[in-house]
Amino acid sequence: MDVIAFIAEQKILQAMQERDLTDSKYKFKPLPLEDDSFVPAELKIVYKILKNSGFLPPEVEERKEVKRLEELISATEDAHERLRQMKKLDVLLMKIDAKRPSATSISSQHAYYSNVVERITVNSKKTKS
Repeated sequence: MDVIAFIAEQKILQAMQERDLTDSKYKFKPLPLEDDSFVPAELKIVYKILKNSGFLPPEVEERKEVKRLEELISATEDAHERLRQMKKLDVLLMKIDAKRPSATSISSQHAYYSNVVERITVNSKKTKS
């Protein structure tokens, strides 16, 4: 038996003596999957190690903050507080968008935007006639 396997066995035995490991909420159930589909394949293991150590990449932290703000906005009944949180969310989304290599706003892609506007205008004139 190699040293790592021996240490692992000792840790498992110690955990079994200190607390009951038989009562688990995941017993006979699949473990919850982590959504790491947005992480490139070569970075997945690094991100997992960082997460297990208590650190998260900035992109994940920002995504969690966006989700938290969206939930807060939907749960808030006070219009002023909702507006304040919506402004925070807008600023956060602008910061995230600024970090991207290319803009995601349709108006920033002038040629595409003008083609869409032209097509919508032409189609709406045809339906009115």
